Amino acid sequence: MLPNASVKTLDAKSALLQSYINSSEKQKSLYKRTLLIVSISQIFGGAGLAAGVTVGALLAQQMLGTDAFAGLPSALFTLGSAGAALFVGRLSQRYGRCTGLTTGFIIGGLGAIGVIISAIINSVLLLFISLLVYGAGSATNLQARYAGTDLANSKQRATAISITMVFTTFGAVAGPNLVNVMGKFALSIGVPSLAGPFILAAVAYILAGLVLFTLLRPDPLVIARTIEATKQEQNDEGHITTSNQVENKRGVIVGATVMILTQIVMVAIMTMTPVQMRHHGHDLSAVGLVIGFHIGAMYLPSLVTGVLVDKLGRTAMASASGITLLMAGLIAAFAPEDSMVLLVIALSLLGLGWNFGLISGTALIVDSTEASTRAKIQGTVDVLIALSGAAGGAMSGMIVAGSSYSTLSIIGGFFSILLIPVVIWSRGGKK
Repeated sequence: MLPNASVKTLDAKSALLQSYINSSEKQKSLYKRTLLIVSISQIFGGAGLAAGVTVGALLAQQMLGTDAFAGLPSALFTLGSAGAALFVGRLSQRYGRCTGLTTGFIIGGLGAIGVIISAIINSVLLLFISLLVYGAGSATNLQARYAGTDLANSKQRATAISITMVFTTFGAVAGPNLVNVMGKFALSIGVPSLAGPFILAAVAYILAGLVLFTLLRPDPLVIARTIEATKQEQNDEGHITTSNQVENKRGVIVGATVMILTQIVMVAIMTMTPVQMRHHGHDLSAVGLVIGFHIGAMYLPSLVTGVLVDKLGRTAMASASGITLLMAGLIAAFAPEDSMVLLVIALSLLGLGWNFGLISGTALIVDSTEASTRAKIQGTVDVLIALSGAAGGAMSGMIVAGSSYSTLSIIGGFFSILLIPVVIWSRGGKK
C-alpha cells in the first residue's frame, strides 16, 4: 500500500495530465510557455558553447606547442557531446525533458570548470578529460531545440526549432566578443587568459540548467506522450493512422544524413580558422569578431529558416544547405590571408549553410518519429552528428598540418555537395 501522501501526489499528477489531454487551449498555452523557457535557457547555453569554439584550439596549441593537434579540442568536446547526446536522450525519454536537459547543462558547466583548472596547473591530461565532459553542454544545447517541438503540430515544427535557435544567438554572439574581457578578468584573478572564456561557459551552462530545472514544468515530452497514448487507445485498432505520426525510417535516415554532413563541414573549417588567423597576425579580438559573425549566422537566421522549411519543404532547404556550404568553402580557400572581410563572409556562409541543414534535418526527424520513442531516436541521431563533428575536428588539424587551410576549405566545400544525391534519394520515398 502506498502512503496517503504518495497516493495524493499520484492523483494530482494524473489530474494534471488529464487536464492537458482534455484541453487544446492548455496544450497551446504549454507549447508557447515551453518555447519561452527553452529560449531563455538557450541564451545561456549559447554563451557556454562559444568558449570552446573560440579559444579551445588556441588553448591546446599553447599547451601542446604544436598545430598538428590544434583540432583535438574540437574533436574531444564533440566526442564528449556524442556520449552526452545519447545519455541526455535516454534520460529525457525516461524522465522527461526537464531532467535530461538540466543534467546535461550542469555536467557541461563542470567540464568548463575542469578546463579552467587544467590551464592553471598546465595539465594536458586534465584538459582533455575536461573537454570531453564540457561537450555535454554542447549536446544539451543542441537537444534543447527538440523540446520546443514536443507539442507543436506538423506546420509549426521547423518554426519552433528556429525560435529556440534564434535565442541561442544572443549568447553565442556575445561569447566570442567577450574573449578579451574574460581574458583580462582571468588574468586579474591569476588564471591564464585563454581560460577566461571557460569561466563564462561554466556560469552560463549552470544557469541554463537551473532555468530549466526551475521552470520547465509540466514537462512537455511527458504531456505529448500522454496525449499520444490517449489517442492510440481511442482508435479502434489501437494504432494512429495519420501518416505524419508513423515512424518513417527514410525520413530519419535523410534527416540524420543532412545534419551529419553539414556538421562535418562546419566543424572542420570553423575549428582551424582561429589558428589560421593567428598565424597571419590577427589578434584575439579579430578572431572573436570572425567567430562571432560565424556563430551569429549559425543561429540568427533561424526564424526565417524555420518559416522557409515549413513553407518550401525540408528537402529544398537541405539542398540550399549544400550549395551555401560549397560557397563558404571556396571563399575561405581563395580569400587573401589578410582579408578580414572575406573571412567574415566565408564563415558567415559556413554558419548559414549549417543552419539550413540543422533545421531541415531536425524537422525531418521530428516528422518521422512518435512521442513514445522520439527522445531516444533524437539522442541517437545527435550521437552520430557529434561523432561526425569529432571526426571533422580531428582531421582538420591534420589536413592543415599536412597541406594547408585552403585545401581543407576546398575539401569541405565539395564534401557538402553530397547533400544533393541524398535529397534526390529522399524524394524517391513517400515523403
